[in-house]
Amino acid sequence: MDLATYAVEAQAELAHWWFVGRRRLFAREIDRLRLPQSSPVLDVGSSTGTNLRVLREFGFRKVEALDASEEAIRYCRDKGLGVVQQGDVCAMPFPQESFALVLATDVIEHIDDDGQALREIARILRPGGYALITVPAFPSLWGLQDRVAHHKRRYRLRPLLARIEGAGLVVERSYHFNFLLFGPIWIARRLIDLFGIKLSSEGEINWPLLNRILSAVFSADIALAPLIHPPFGVSILVMARKEGGT
Repeated sequence: MDLATYAVEAQAELAHWWFVGRRRLFAREIDRLRLPQSSPVLDVGSSTGTNLRVLREFGFRKVEALDASEEAIRYCRDKGLGVVQQGDVCAMPFPQESFALVLATDVIEHIDDDGQALREIARILRPGGYALITVPAFPSLWGLQDRVAHHKRRYRLRPLLARIEGAGLVVERSYHFNFLLFGPIWIARRLIDLFGIKLSSEGEINWPLLNRILSAVFSADIALAPLIHPPFGVSILVMARKEGGT
């Protein structure tokens, strides 16, 4: 990501509607797994630490984190969210079958060879272990945030599931989310491009009242999405499992 984008995220992630709601969604998915607190967990692409907050709240005692950016690592350290190793998701510095859970949320869209990144995630998972993966959805939504975050692509659901299964993982659950705001976000991105609005991140478009309104909408969204499996959304969530184990 652009350095200025890290700065916006680092400041916003604690209270911004998107980060707060996304943490709540991830917490529900992780809770379904009923993993012991002693389970080894990896957060890949930790950025400025939003997932590390979730894992801390669960009380996991064996949490490791990886990010390619020195800037992201510094933000996590300064927030007291733990030590993050610097490394490449396509060649992670961990032995095979090391983790019971890997979080790779909004990561693989940054990678030229996303297939290799997914194979690495499968390699370091224990048999029976889980990978929580999210990506941005629908190429038609390409806009400012994709550019400042240095995304390589946005995904459609079926090709994404084929990539994940091709890497050696079994898809347990998958659905679009942030579907209620799909239309407004599409319009906002077209207007930003049309008028050449200069922003370091879409996270800058936020005020207290707007944040409360969008928080309420997104809360309803993440409650409904796993139940109704909408055919569209701004993002896709996949819970995948490595075969084997008990």
